[in-house]
This record gives sequence, C-alpha cells and structure tokens, in this order.
Amino acid sequence: MDYAALALDIDEGAQLDAGSALEILRAPDSELLDLVTAASALRRRHFGHRVKLNYLVNLKSGLCQENCSYCSQALGSTAPIVKYSWLAQDEAVHQAEAGIAGGAARVCLVASGRGPLPRDVERVSGIAAQLRQQYPDLEVCACLGLLKDGQAERLAESGVDAYNHNINTAESFHDEIVTTHSYQDRLATIARVKRAGVSPCSGLIVGMGESDEQVVEALFALRELGSESIPINFLVPFDGTPMEGRWDLTPVQCLKIVALARLTCPSTEIRLAGGRETHLRSLQGLALHVANSMFLGDYLTAEGQAAAADLELIHDNGFTIEGEQRPLDAVDHRPRVRGRGAGTGLSPNA
Repeated sequence: MDYAALALDIDEGAQLDAGSALEILRAPDSELLDLVTAASALRRRHFGHRVKLNYLVNLKSGLCQENCSYCSQALGSTAPIVKYSWLAQDEAVHQAEAGIAGGAARVCLVASGRGPLPRDVERVSGIAAQLRQQYPDLEVCACLGLLKDGQAERLAESGVDAYNHNINTAESFHDEIVTTHSYQDRLATIARVKRAGVSPCSGLIVGMGESDEQVVEALFALRELGSESIPINFLVPFDGTPMEGRWDLTPVQCLKIVALARLTCPSTEIRLAGGRETHLRSLQGLALHVANSMFLGDYLTAEGQAAAADLELIHDNGFTIEGEQRPLDAVDHRPRVRGRGAGTGLSPNA
C-alpha cells in the first residue's frame, strides 16, 4: 500500500474504507515506518508538534455493580485494588493540582459505578466549578458512567467541558465483555452529552480478544459518532478478572492500531491511554508521532510510568506540551544524572 498517497487523499477529504483499514492492521512489520510517517503527516497537519497532557482524578474507586470483564473495579473482580467512596471536594481539587502542576491541560474526574445519582452529579459539579474558578483555562472532563436526562446539562452548567464514555469495543463484540448494560445504553449517554453541548470523548480498549475486523468496526463507529477525543486503551489483564493472563498484543500491533485511528479520524484528538507503557514499550515515542495526546502519570487502578519520564518522552521526541511557552530549541535534552540524590522535579505521585 502507498501510505503517503493514502494520507494525502484523506487530507483532501477522502474517508478510509474498511478494506484499506484491515490491510493497515495486517501490513508487514517492514512497512511500519512508512505507515507511521504517513499518519504522522496528518498529525502534524492538525496538531503541529504539540502534545496535550491529561490527568486522572479517581473520585470513587471500586464498589461497582457492573460486570465489565476487563475492569479491576467490576462486580466479581478480586483484583487487589484500593476501594473507597467519594473523595471530599478539597481532596479532589488537591489531587487535580498535582496534574496541573505537571502541565496537564485537561483534568478527568472519574468515578466507578453504573451511573451517578443526583447527589453525585452535584458533587462533581462542585469540584468542576472550583477547578474552573481557580484555573480558568483548564479543561474539565467527567466520566461517571451512564447518564440520565438532565445530568449532562447540570455538568455543563458547572463548567464541565467534556464527558468521557467509551464504547470500549465493537457492537458485535460488546456482549462478550459485559452483560449488565448494552452497547445501546452507551450510545444513549453519548447522545445526551452531545445534546447538552458537552464535548463527547469516547474511545476503545484493544487486546480483549476482538478480531481485526472488530477493531475497524469500533474505530469507524467512533468516526460516525463524532467523538472529539479518542482515548486508546491497551488491556491491562488484572489478576482476579476474567481477562487475567490475556496478553495478546505486541508493540508493533499497538502502533498499527494508533496509526489506523489517525487515518480514520485525521483531525480528532487521539490519546494514548491505559496500558501504553506496558504494551507500546519502546515504541511510545513513535506513537506520539501519530497520537497528539496522552495521560500523565497513573491511571485509575493501573500504575503508569513516572510523570518525569512522561515529560522526557515528549521532549526527547521533539514535541512541546500544549500550553508550554518554551520553543523546541530551548528544551534541555542533556542526560539527567540518576545517582543518589538526583531529583526529578516532580513528586512520585504527580
């Protein structure tokens, strides 16, 4: 396949078709750099050399009544995670500030569970309002599960810019990973978010046993839904979940999926999310030449790499953080001393 010509056609308004998408996923590994180069051209066309940083605040951990088989917080999971009810507003804001100090442009307020009660929406609205008051340029995203009528509007009133609700996988594979809610339930929440004027953020998890065709099906569905931000999660197969021991992905396969997402949705924010460190490994830098967004530090119940390492990854690959003022040639690329007493500039939990 001529990836450069394909990217040019897409840049001029063509849409990637299913046959070409499958060919990309099954391309010989020897063509990987050509694929990345083509996808990178689209990334630079729409986002330049900027990387957007996002930071998760886990407002409520575990205690979920849904049976999502990939999730360490799900009903029936025996994964050894910390479980707690809602954080107090001041503590949630304090945790968000660690990410803001590290350069995060968006803070994601996440809570486990099927969906929020009215008092839960008020809790999150209070946190969002305080964050927006103290940091007017900050983007605030909420992720609270299935929404009812009026809840998206209330979140919007408080200053929530975006709502994350992943479709997670293809409709044809959905019932294989969860049975306590339907694919249509997820679409209904995304529709409510869009009607409220909140930016829809929806992505997928790969590595759960889905086929190549179903990866394409999911990405094409996200294109049709108009997701404005697409997080790509790579399965972390927690012990104590039905996905325990499933290690189906390779770094090259993961990079092809990221490139396919860019070619499918050329002007959409593509975000490297959970599991990127484990699965992309040494290819994380190449993935940033295709994706334009990533999470900083830890995830919900999975540990990420140190925040200082994330910042080094960005700068070492010639990128700048969105909102950062210094030009590329002002970035210090000298190796850092790692001996006793060497500091990172960020706390381990940032």
